[in-house]
Amino acid sequence: MAAITGQQFLDRLRKSPPTLYIDGARVEDPTTHPATRNMCQSLAGLYDLQHQPELREKLTYEEGGERHPMSLMVPRTKEDLARIGEAHRIRANYSLGFLGRAPDYMNANVMAAGMGAGYFARCEVEGDHQPDFAGNMRRYYEYVRDHDLCLTHALTNPQVNRAKMASEMPDPYIALGIVEEREDGVVMRGARMMATLPIADEILVFPSTVLKENADKSRYAMGFAIPTNTPGLSFQCREPFDVGRDPEDHPLGSRFDEQDAFVIFDDVLVPWERVFLLYDVELANKAYAATDAVLHMAYQVVNLKVAKTEAFLGTAQSIVNAIGSGQFQHVQSKVAEIIVTLEIMKALEVAAVAGATVNEYGVMTPARGPLDAARNYYPAMYARLPELLQLLGASGIIMMPSKADREGTLGPQISKYLQAGNASAEDRLKLFRLAWDMSMSSFGGRQSLYEKFFFGDPVRMHSALYEVYDKGPAVERIGQFLKRTEKPEGVAADD
Repeated sequence: MAAITGQQFLDRLRKSPPTLYIDGARVEDPTTHPATRNMCQSLAGLYDLQHQPELREKLTYEEGGERHPMSLMVPRTKEDLARIGEAHRIRANYSLGFLGRAPDYMNANVMAAGMGAGYFARCEVEGDHQPDFAGNMRRYYEYVRDHDLCLTHALTNPQVNRAKMASEMPDPYIALGIVEEREDGVVMRGARMMATLPIADEILVFPSTVLKENADKSRYAMGFAIPTNTPGLSFQCREPFDVGRDPEDHPLGSRFDEQDAFVIFDDVLVPWERVFLLYDVELANKAYAATDAVLHMAYQVVNLKVAKTEAFLGTAQSIVNAIGSGQFQHVQSKVAEIIVTLEIMKALEVAAVAGATVNEYGVMTPARGPLDAARNYYPAMYARLPELLQLLGASGIIMMPSKADREGTLGPQISKYLQAGNASAEDRLKLFRLAWDMSMSSFGGRQSLYEKFFFGDPVRMHSALYEVYDKGPAVERIGQFLKRTEKPEGVAADD
């Protein structure tokens, strides 16, 4: 099948819908349900991009006589990596960067893990079952590539008691754990968070990078993938942000509510051929780093954040143009802040490619330093971007009659009193509605929280950066400087 169309994606969802629950009821068909149908259409549009003649060569590549998504291409050169980055940005621009877990994010993960499948061969299990973990991982990458699947994932345990390990919870299966091995597979029970974009074909449950267990072997260490409609698997979604409003009123929330859910495993059977890792805590905790999946995922993220920051810049300057405030220095300063953030992220993306090297699996891998800098810098800076829109738009982001209001009895008065110096009332209100959805709506509020934690806890990420960053050369440079004994020119040795 290879690279699919939007219609093929929708047909697949209708045929095998994920087991979603919203507002206490099962979503029988996500393509028609009021809370999910618009997101399904947006995802379909994202898939259709790769079939547009002008984008086909940028968003897909050819292998074995078929076209596949560029995000699943194995990069062998820096030029390959740059092509993948461009594809990430094109896809991100479709949603102005507000789809944090679009399919190309997990594609980067699966590609790297598939190429690093040898890592999973180190996992050994006792007993009669001796699964081919490496082969399973490699074949799963090929399956995702050949069917252009949409994946979600879930990494962390429910937030019950952070002071205790999973095995110390009131029920040992609050956290997702292995119940038993059977001839036909492994039975899983418990829950995982946070599955963003559960409107997907399959869920990938990879090892958590922060699994805390005292033993080398643990029921909580695992890696597997299964369809989202597997018996016993359920997704409990949060309250929707798509509340049925016209896209002119909620330009982002009505289109791109990718949903978030916690995932419940009620004795779910995972076939052996879909299992990639079991029991080994050390292998589980190092899987992302050891396969370099974390770097390819971070590379997608950096390109996504570039697109998102460009959207903030475009919206901010559009507001300035509309209301004629560009001559004020405090306004120029605020827009300049966005420009600085954008240029830093763009520079980090360029540096990640420039410093890329081939890893032990033959994959051209972006440089870690710039990516680590980006995923530590952006969460700290993001809160400022919505604030800058609020400061530039001020009360204009509050006083925004709806599309129905503009078409109603007071429409002529709205057109008169809410026009802008350089825009009609209709154009001004559409723009300010976008700024509101980016910065102040429930959709925008969720985005702000998401950006704080999209790659993990900020404090833990800083600690990880401290541990892995090679500080030795900088320390050695200071040591050598302090040992220097030469005198400045013109100063006698005994002065």
